[in-house]
Amino acid sequence: MTQVGGLKYQVDQTHLQSLKKMQDGMEGVGKPVSGPTFSERLADGLNDVASAQGEASKMARDFELGRENDLSKVMVSQQVSSLGFQLTLNLRNKALSAYKDIMNMPV
Repeated sequence: MTQVGGLKYQVDQTHLQSLKKMQDGMEGVGKPVSGPTFSERLADGLNDVASAQGEASKMARDFELGRENDLSKVMVSQQVSSLGFQLTLNLRNKALSAYKDIMNMPV
């Protein structure tokens, strides 16, 4: 009988510890998260893509005018610019598709 009592005590203690851990984990719920918002991150991403495109354009112009001699640098900057634009376009398409799906949901 004492073994059963000891096991019950261990189970109760484990349960209390689990509840305490859950309560500690829930302390941050409902509090505002510090850091950039979604719109700020999106704006930063769009600005990064725009600056990459501007840099690629400048490097291509400099190569055409003879100021830049390294063709590989120019091609890499063009590819970075292209990938950034494709990512932005895919992000826009996914957001538009999600918006259309939500608007077509029956209420």
